[in-house]
Amino acid sequence: MTLTNVIEVLEAAYPPARAESWDAVGLVSGDPAQEVRRVLFAVDPVAAVADEALEWRADLIVVHHPLYLRGTTSVAATTPKGRLIRTLIKNDIALYTAHTNADVANPGVSDALAKAVGLVDDLVPLQPFPDDPWRGLGRVGEPATEMTLGEFAAQVAKGLPHTPGGIRVAGDLSRPVRRVAVSGGAGDSLLNTAKAAGVDVFLTADLRHHPASEFVEAGGPALIDAAHWATEWPWLESAASILRSSGVTVETRVSAAVTDAWTRGY
Repeated sequence: MTLTNVIEVLEAAYPPARAESWDAVGLVSGDPAQEVRRVLFAVDPVAAVADEALEWRADLIVVHHPLYLRGTTSVAATTPKGRLIRTLIKNDIALYTAHTNADVANPGVSDALAKAVGLVDDLVPLQPFPDDPWRGLGRVGEPATEMTLGEFAAQVAKGLPHTPGGIRVAGDLSRPVRRVAVSGGAGDSLLNTAKAAGVDVFLTADLRHHPASEFVEAGGPALIDAAHWATEWPWLESAASILRSSGVTVETRVSAAVTDAWTRGY
């Protein structure tokens, strides 16, 4: 298989045209004609992931977060990102990004998150596209059985990879949970959307003190705040499975590197 073959599958699942205008998705480095036998999936394009790709002899790394979101004028090895690009090019390892186009895909980042924390039945977008009601930001679903907020929070902690920050809960732990909204990554912008959806709890990442406090005080759904990396990590296996089921004959691997920004909690 060539890199072009792999990209065709990825872009059918995660169309670049669905990415936000400010985003940087697609092929970052690599020769479209190069042969691809092994594909490593990771959340972040960082040194630990490059090291794993080298050790495993991967030909391609597919990441969720862009390497250069705001562009650059240099790839000199004087910066961590420059060193990363140098390592990848020297070792013929291509780099590809699927970011906001993977967030809104069906299935996408939030589908994988919803399944990881135990939501079942049909998942629907929290904020669907006007022209496609099955694509959009976030997902809404239900747990297998009614449970309390405390019980659901424990289920979330069990379903997501552990990080030093764990998860944080805002709301009455005895509150019944029947309907849940989730959004992988930073979800501040969807707080009011979650409230309008009539869910009992909204699970996302990177919630800030004032918006979260005001939201709960105003009678909104309970909140669960998880690590950004942890809410997006379940998508990696979903993306890998799409590639495997497409007929493209490559070996896939989900990175074992924990690239959460926080390394320890006290």
